Amino acid sequence: MTDAPPRPEPFAPRATSAAIEDLRARVRATRWPDAPEDAGWALGTDLAYLRELLAYWADGFDWPAQEAALARLPRFRVAVGGLGIHFVHARAVAPAGPVLPLVLTHGWPDSFWRYQKVIPLLIDPGAHGADPADAFDVVVPDVPGFGYSDPPVGPPLDSIAVAGLWAGLMDVLGYPRFGAAGGDIGSHVSRYLALDHPERVVAVHRTDAGLPIHHGDPADLEPEERDWIAGAAAWGRDEGAYAAMHRTKPQTAAFGLNDSPAGLAAWIVEKLRSWSDGDGDVEKRFTKDEILTNITIYWLTGTIGSSMRMYHANAAIAPEQLARRVEVPSGFSIFAGDVVRPPRAWLERTANVARVTEPPHGGHFAPFEVPELYAEELRAFFRPYRTPVTG
Repeated sequence: MTDAPPRPEPFAPRATSAAIEDLRARVRATRWPDAPEDAGWALGTDLAYLRELLAYWADGFDWPAQEAALARLPRFRVAVGGLGIHFVHARAVAPAGPVLPLVLTHGWPDSFWRYQKVIPLLIDPGAHGADPADAFDVVVPDVPGFGYSDPPVGPPLDSIAVAGLWAGLMDVLGYPRFGAAGGDIGSHVSRYLALDHPERVVAVHRTDAGLPIHHGDPADLEPEERDWIAGAAAWGRDEGAYAAMHRTKPQTAAFGLNDSPAGLAAWIVEKLRSWSDGDGDVEKRFTKDEILTNITIYWLTGTIGSSMRMYHANAAIAPEQLARRVEVPSGFSIFAGDVVRPPRAWLERTANVARVTEPPHGGHFAPFEVPELYAEELRAFFRPYRTPVTG
């Protein structure tokens, strides 16, 4: 007699009033650091802006309203690989042709939050001025240790292991073949889905190519590739201190960030500003409510430490894994406001490129910043791969 397959259960978390009051009390009790006069954002998070954001977090932000809005998404949890995985599973509305299942993977510092705006555009394109034939069944999981998925109880999982979990999740949901897409850590996970499960992944779309790693002779690279590698190294020197901490001593930072709402907010909001297409104004792309919803998910789930530890796991991935070429048809949307933007020559070297575009707006969080543009990128890329792939 075989065990019954795992069954997804509806999931709608509700924070207790005690948890919200504790958060507000901690925010109000923030012990503020000093800052050089007129430092602004040059040394990290701007003190004046963070004071403004936290004042709203303490006395204006309505978490129950945001929680209710997130609860309108069809959310579930299911055990996969011994871990409870939280995910959105939104089915196509009134499709006019074959429905393509699509698994979307987020990065850091976020969660399923990254895709909340784009889900309605993908499942019901006809209601948003697009072709109903481009409808998707959309699956948006929280990576283990992020959001409402369980953190690993042992060593942190790397992107290869998470890709294996997603293959299992799609089995649970009855999808033998599907598309994959993501950015940041989600780009790595999507890449390994295509590498390790090519018989199942019909095509893969990514918004970046990660940071460049090349162990061969630099003379074998095109000039634009060498320039990109040099530029990425310079970016790492100027902007990569957070990643060095995550890779090497994430637990040290976790004590402070998990205990201080101000510290957590400072760690995250600086990246939302630096990596988005906002011309230095974080609220050009994110409202205070949107910023604080992302940060409050981290606070209530206590996942800042477990999310950072994934960098440590990914840093240990063997070089031969990093050097593998993706043969599944690959598409790239390299948004104008993103960081470390790869040249086409590098994309061709590392993947079987079917389409590359450079959208004029949007940054590292493109699905949230410019959801209509991101949705159109996915529709256009996956259109040739629409065959009856649902189980």
